[in-house]
Amino acid sequence: MSKTNKLALLPVMLCFFAMGFVDLVGIASNYVKNDLQLSDSTANVFPSLVFFWFLIFSVPTGMLMNKIGRKKTVLLSLIVTLFSLLLPIFGESYGLMLVSFSLLGIGNALMQTSLNPLVSTVMKGGNLASTLTFGQFVKAIASFMAPYFAMWGAQASIPAFGLGWRVLFPIYLVIGVLTTLLLFSTPIKEEPIEGKASSFIQCLSLLGKPIVLLSFLGIMCHVGIDVGTNTTAPKILMERFNMTLNDAAFATSLYFIFRTLGCLTGSFFLRVMNNKLFFAISVLMMAAAMVWLGVGTRVGAVYVAIALVGYGNSNIFSMVFARALQSVPDKQNEVSGLMIMGLFGGTIFPLFMGFASDAMAQQLGAVIVMAVGVLYLFTYIPRMNNK
Repeated sequence: MSKTNKLALLPVMLCFFAMGFVDLVGIASNYVKNDLQLSDSTANVFPSLVFFWFLIFSVPTGMLMNKIGRKKTVLLSLIVTLFSLLLPIFGESYGLMLVSFSLLGIGNALMQTSLNPLVSTVMKGGNLASTLTFGQFVKAIASFMAPYFAMWGAQASIPAFGLGWRVLFPIYLVIGVLTTLLLFSTPIKEEPIEGKASSFIQCLSLLGKPIVLLSFLGIMCHVGIDVGTNTTAPKILMERFNMTLNDAAFATSLYFIFRTLGCLTGSFFLRVMNNKLFFAISVLMMAAAMVWLGVGTRVGAVYVAIALVGYGNSNIFSMVFARALQSVPDKQNEVSGLMIMGLFGGTIFPLFMGFASDAMAQQLGAVIVMAVGVLYLFTYIPRMNNK
């Protein structure tokens, strides 16, 4: 790495922190559900709406990177994200929150598509999976802090300026502004794109490659489990143990604490351990977690399950994403767009989980839907590299 690229790691990692803002949708949707008295299926529209935009914007973002570069695309994503964080300061109506979460989803789609390839530009042949995992560790810090900011604001434990739990939005807004300014002022040298840029159809045609398609489905399942646990864990505690929302919000933080630990330790394990073995261990942890989330009758058992799925799911994205990028090295921007389009799983899973929970009148239905995603990840194990 050149000295310039080493300096670029700080703003790039802060961008990963900003990427974690999207995970506030889990706890935010629970507070909005409580404040507006919404049903599960109606409240789950919020996380579904956030991730719907990955389907629309991911591939076009990959094409946009070919024209304006990766750094400028990340800057554009940060600006959209800042607008999404600004809106909830002015109110909490259903319509306003829909617009805010839509912008949050659009900004995150742009960011996830462009930031991961930007890491490969900065690393210049370094250990991509390990670096992406460390970026996910930084992202997870923002993720697990969101429930605490919301809870402290709701309980007036910090100055909330009349916003209550919504104080988390201006807090992240300030961090987002600083990240944008720092990235803008940091020079990052990007290699020019060789050859003619791919068209939209040519990008989609890459799904014809088996490893790209299977990786796409793997990321759909990963984010479905991620958003699902983020949203459902507090509901399980409230349903089975009569907890209040403020008490149950710890479940979301617990999930992200262990996801953070998983990313931190995973960046080491991916350097010293067989990737296929580490992937298999991660999936087995999630499988055990689904059983305990579904039938656990003690608070401790449910907390253990939340921790297991948090740790197990923490490195799935990085391993699958790196495997897909390495499979088509001359089309990394396009493959990145396709992989991030797989985050559309964050739309599909919560919708089915909401319907299943309403139909069964309990959160077991949501756990069953997540378990389907875990089963698919078992089938991806043979596709992982042995390195």
